[in-house]
Amino acid sequence: QVQLVESGGGLVQAGDSLRLSCAASGPSLKSYIMGWFRQAPGKEREFMAAITWGGIRSPLGTSVSGRFTIFRDNAQNTVYLQMNSLKPEDTAIYYCAAALDSVIPVTARAYSRWGQGTQVTVSS
Repeated sequence: QVQLVESGGGLVQAGDSLRLSCAASGPSLKSYIMGWFRQAPGKEREFMAAITWGGIRSPLGTSVSGRFTIFRDNAQNTVYLQMNSLKPEDTAIYYCAAALDSVIPVTARAYSRWGQGTQVTVSS
């Protein structure tokens, strides 16, 4: 099966930037749509961004308002989430996910493969 491993999380201050990585591997990998989600304690999993390996992007989740950018490196089978102007409310576990679909999905239930997450903590 497709396997996903997130990295790049950590503790930063408000206003800082952070880049998360998702290393992907497995059969038919390039058939999957890649997405980023986050989940804070007591809250539902929230859509951040998604991209195809051809570079087609979905609109960003409304809560990040253009502060985040998703991009990929096909040669390295890696998808990134660039996060700028971080706020304390961005604190969450960030997950990489993969979906098989004909249109880019923006709901967590549409994604069948998930990484185990990486913690992002933004201090004030």
